[in-house]
Amino acid sequence: MSEPIYDARTIWELLERRVADSPDRPFLIDPGADDSPERSVTFGEAKIWAERVAAGFTALGVVEGTPVTWVLPTRIETIVASLALSRIGAVQNPIIHIYRDREVAFCVQQTAAEMVLTPGEWGGFDYRGMAERVAAGLERPPSVLDAYEKLPDADPADLPPIPPPGPVGGEPIRWIYYTSGTTSDPKGVLHTDASLMAGGVGLARALDMRPSDVGSIAFPYAHIGGPDYLVCLLANGFPAVLIEKFDLENAIKAFRRLGVTMAGGSTVFYTMFLGVQRQQPDEPLIPTLRLLSGGGAPKPPEVFFEVKSEMGIPVVHGYGMTESPMICQGSPADTDDQLAYTEGHPVHGAQITICRPDGSECDRGEEGEVRIAGPQLFKGYKDERLDIEAFDDRGRFRSGDLAVMQTDGHVTLTGRLKDVIIRKGENIAAKEIEDVLYAHPSVGAVAVIGLPDIERGERVCAVVETADGTEPLAFEEMVRACEAAGLMRQKVPEQLVLHDGPLPRNATLKILKYELKEALAEAPWP
Repeated sequence: MSEPIYDARTIWELLERRVADSPDRPFLIDPGADDSPERSVTFGEAKIWAERVAAGFTALGVVEGTPVTWVLPTRIETIVASLALSRIGAVQNPIIHIYRDREVAFCVQQTAAEMVLTPGEWGGFDYRGMAERVAAGLERPPSVLDAYEKLPDADPADLPPIPPPGPVGGEPIRWIYYTSGTTSDPKGVLHTDASLMAGGVGLARALDMRPSDVGSIAFPYAHIGGPDYLVCLLANGFPAVLIEKFDLENAIKAFRRLGVTMAGGSTVFYTMFLGVQRQQPDEPLIPTLRLLSGGGAPKPPEVFFEVKSEMGIPVVHGYGMTESPMICQGSPADTDDQLAYTEGHPVHGAQITICRPDGSECDRGEEGEVRIAGPQLFKGYKDERLDIEAFDDRGRFRSGDLAVMQTDGHVTLTGRLKDVIIRKGENIAAKEIEDVLYAHPSVGAVAVIGLPDIERGERVCAVVETADGTEPLAFEEMVRACEAAGLMRQKVPEQLVLHDGPLPRNATLKILKYELKEALAEAPWP
């Protein structure tokens, strides 16, 4: 069995070395649908295809440093196009496909994109039309290319030399990712191949996947988790099943047929699989599955224990963000308590410090802000003015997340600095209450928020999505559940809102609390 590849300098070098080691192993698998057959490419085939596409891009004027925006769902062509742009050394700006005119226009303008790749019409929306509208309003409009209709193709003999990686620590910016703006414009996050690969290698080392494994990408590949997973595939030499449009029933069928061993994406995926497993308790949902893994949203401890009890596999959860693709990651070698109550150990190379407000390091077991350094950290924002508040005087990134470093070095997230409810002058962490309420069988999902209150400053409000097949949670039952869990009386929500339908979520299925706050801030109570 070949050894993992953890020391490549660029994504293209990593692909070349993987192809040299295992050209004929499967790499990307499209399970197909009713109107399309199953497709797959090996590592070797993907490299040959990407080289031809790179030559095609070059013929269209894309050279090293050319900014290219792509708004593409999770498909083989998306990954091949991105690899082709990596071969050239273009500056890639991936945009999650739920973004629309306003956000896309901002990203295209700020990056000065010279080309925009779209899927044309996809999922009932005209992406090419959106890109053309955006381009029409710019002084130097980018060209628009339908990457799903046909990727550009030319003779690789015409390709320029492979761009050098640059000096260690001074590698060129090759990626601009955007964080979702809620009350302001999105933030452009600058990455190099080296910073993205450091995150992916951290993930690969923690998960310890083998060539015999079969992974899955059911989340938007344009998310920062996309290159994390790509590097993991290339470093450890295993394939992934790509889910372009997630449908739970069809995804499960594909995973069963193709022998997927690792699935997930985020907490909501865990609970969806768990819900189906409960409908067939005597038959494994996906017989080959050996773990669920993901990140992007908090994981209540109860989720781990429910999955372990009813599916017989662990949840190996991680913690990362656009600015630092990987921060911590659980490992299959961790204990049940470590997997349930922490987000894992800091990944290889990541330097994580839990800090007091003055920047001093907290003791083990003491809550503080997560501050981050290391090779996986981004190189700053596209708008340099944002860097001033983002980094402390030691160059560490201020994450805004609250956490505790356990005595064994594992990290437990406890909330957000901005997700603390101040009730009568007392700080209350929303996540602590959410973990308690999620354990109730009537709760499918929950968001605890602070709402303006004349008497209290803020009151604690629990917004609950009712679990399928259960009776809605009653206020009195919520209070009893909180008290039974030992919550102090001041933390028990004064208000319960039963949300009509699923809670609002972003592209990575993280609950959008700001939308709930806006909707409920002026609502009458009691």
